[in-house]
Order: sequence, then C-alpha cells, then structure tokens
Amino acid sequence: MLKVIGCVFMKIYDIFLDRLPKIDLHGFDRDSARVMVNDFIDESIKMNYSKVVIVHGIGSGIVKESVLKTLSLRKDILNFYVAPENIGCTVVEIK
Repeated sequence: MLKVIGCVFMKIYDIFLDRLPKIDLHGFDRDSARVMVNDFIDESIKMNYSKVVIVHGIGSGIVKESVLKTLSLRKDILNFYVAPENIGCTVVEIK
C-alpha cells in the first residue's frame, strides 16, 4: 500500500510480516499450490508456528482462490486473511 506524504510515496507495511515463516507460490498452478499449502501448514504445526504467511501473488487470482479454499477446509486453522498491506499475501493463524 502506498501513502502520499507531500510529493513522496512511502510504502506502508507491517515489518513483523517479513519476519514470519512464509512460502512463495509464484509460478505454481492451483493443484500444486494446494499440495504445497497443505504441506507447509503441516510443517508449520510441527514447528509450533502460530502465524505464517502464504505469498500467492495477485495475477488472475487462480492460485489465491486455491489457497483460500484449501485453508477454509482445514480444521487446524484459527483464522486467515489477505494482508491489508499486500493483497498478494495471506496471513494464516494456526491453532
């Protein structure tokens, strides 16, 4: 997200989002993304992570749709939401 301050554009982002474990799904198709998300969440649970980031990009929205559907079917997810400062990322809160 960009904020205009005078004539200067400043990128606003959550600095803590960069420190969370993440997976980047750029270049994946919907089926491969689904498998990678499930594997990533399973590994994150083993590592006792409570919050992770899934980078799906913006594009046509096919991978994002697959990610959100996959997350909605999992019972070990507390919450997930598209990051307001970067709509190409989804933040996932794990039980």
